Amino acid sequence: MKVGYRQLLDAANAEITTLGAAEVRDLADRGEIQLVDLRDRRELEREGRIPGAFHCPRGMLEFWIDPESPYHKPVFAEPRRFVFYCASGWRSALATKAAQDMGLDPVAHLGGGFTAWREAGFPVEPVSK
Repeated sequence: MKVGYRQLLDAANAEITTLGAAEVRDLADRGEIQLVDLRDRRELEREGRIPGAFHCPRGMLEFWIDPESPYHKPVFAEPRRFVFYCASGWRSALATKAAQDMGLDPVAHLGGGFTAWREAGFPVEPVSK
């Protein structure tokens, strides 16, 4: 049986927390979350990022989360609430589900992704090459 990306997204979204741009901004302004930008480096250089976001390429997420991995990043061992985002919310939904399955808690993702953030008129900082 073939499972397509829509089925994967539906399954992930049924089990994860999705936050809107305004809620994410409020949480970030209060220092209550660690934003994680999953987009490719070229996307960051072209479009910028949410101020304070930690960059983790989507392909490295599981390796950076797992403390037993030689690629583990200490940021993922901090007692923080992690909010993942990508361009539109697809990669971040799947990433949030993977992080949740790996025991990272609490986690959520930004519904609509960076696009929703930017369209809300919230701050964006440039990323140099």
